[in-house]
Amino acid sequence: MNRLTLWPLCAAIASVASYGASTGTAEADAPSLSHDTVLSGLDNPWDMAFLPDGTMFFTEKCRGLSVMMPDGEVRPLLGMVRSSDFDDIHYDLFCEGQAGMMGVAIDPDFDSNRRIYVMSTSSLTPPGSNRVMRLEVSEGFDSVANRTDIVTDIPFKPRSSAHPFGGPGAHNGGRVRFNPGDGFLYVTTGDTHNGEVPQSPTLLGGKVLRIDTDGNAAPDNGAPDGFDPRIYGYGFRNVQGIAFRPSDHRPVIAEHGPWHSDEITALVPGGNGGWDPRPNMAGRGDCPDNYCGYEPNQMEGMDPEARAAWMPMTDLETYPDAMPPAWDNNMLSQGMSSAVFLEGDQWGDWNGRLLVGLMGIGFGGTPVGQRIDVIDLAEDGLSVHDVSEMPLPMGSGRFRSLVQGPDGNLYAAIDEGDIYRIVPD
Repeated sequence: MNRLTLWPLCAAIASVASYGASTGTAEADAPSLSHDTVLSGLDNPWDMAFLPDGTMFFTEKCRGLSVMMPDGEVRPLLGMVRSSDFDDIHYDLFCEGQAGMMGVAIDPDFDSNRRIYVMSTSSLTPPGSNRVMRLEVSEGFDSVANRTDIVTDIPFKPRSSAHPFGGPGAHNGGRVRFNPGDGFLYVTTGDTHNGEVPQSPTLLGGKVLRIDTDGNAAPDNGAPDGFDPRIYGYGFRNVQGIAFRPSDHRPVIAEHGPWHSDEITALVPGGNGGWDPRPNMAGRGDCPDNYCGYEPNQMEGMDPEARAAWMPMTDLETYPDAMPPAWDNNMLSQGMSSAVFLEGDQWGDWNGRLLVGLMGIGFGGTPVGQRIDVIDLAEDGLSVHDVSEMPLPMGSGRFRSLVQGPDGNLYAAIDEGDIYRIVPD
């Protein structure tokens, strides 16, 4: 049995320096940065997607889908049950807890088919599910039509449970991105506080899906026999970031940790992320509501290393062939969310680096850590050469989405309601 070590608040604060955010310092050729505010006063902006002319689609978790035109005009497109200022409201779409309208992606053939893709929570299938919707945008960018739900069976958590953040709607994942290398749509999902979900061959929570634009499984996903063929990766907790390395288009995910170990992982087809929060596994006994994800001592501060030994994010003892993380945020859990690779000489030494946004979670004396990290990922994807904290030109926030725009600048959405443009000078 693993030895449990409680982490008193005073000791935790004294130990912050040993759990620093970065493993390195900013490079000499890293750019100086400036910023401006693109939009403010939004309701939990969740994601963004750009057309080449700068047109920006964006989602707000409890309001819906809108578009900002190149001249800055914002046009509501698709509202949800609680929306009041949308002409087009789909009353099955709702938000609760962490669930709602989440990721958005633009079809690579948008010029000819006008299609975009949005992940949202829906009541069409009781007691609710997360769906990937395909929509067609009007020529005037003032409406969407021909909604087709291409994935309808991503789990949603309908009831509260005896866990931290245990209300309905927890752990949905929610990012949707096209891989420019293979042209397929990747969808990230969460474990919904259900111990059975991540390792399940049929339940789509705690997975990364790889599908075509009709929702069919892409070829060569590599999932084990008996698995849903749409599954590209499984055994995850709550993947909210996915990006594709420009040099080879390899998918890399960013994942929330459970009071410890946010993780960056380079995926392989059919790979297991090694997250298995079921009770009576790996020496654990019963757990609250059959989910061990925050154990042990889930409401108390504790040494992250001791907690990770008890309930590992990537359990390489139980699953020795699981994909090892390239980085575990120095064993801290600070709400790692969106991910993007920077491209362009204007970024200096950061050209080709992975960025991850951290929303910040302070628990038991650990540092909150609201920031953007710049990561130099090793070629094999199994480690990092360097991690440095971006010197923000504005205040910090809960960085929910990071996207590089067609102008080469970085766009960052924070839960507090702002979308910033960060410019390398």
